[in-house]
Amino acid sequence: MHEAKLTIRVSRDLLDNAKQYARKNHTTLTNLIEIYFQHLPAPDALENAPIVRSITGILPAEASMDDYRSHLDEKYGG
Repeated sequence: MHEAKLTIRVSRDLLDNAKQYARKNHTTLTNLIEIYFQHLPAPDALENAPIVRSITGILPAEASMDDYRSHLDEKYGG
């Protein structure tokens, strides 16, 4: 793994709280930030999600918002 240095600016109170939390949990600020970042979804994570795969192709590629609104009007009598 290649590491990179990160410089951030946060309020002093937030930093002090984070340092205290890290100390109490026997870890480092770097580790806390790394764990948080690991929970962020990858940019393409939703493209392969089961729900996305299951609905892919339901609408024609050329469908517009107007088409969708017309469909709702017909379906629900708007």
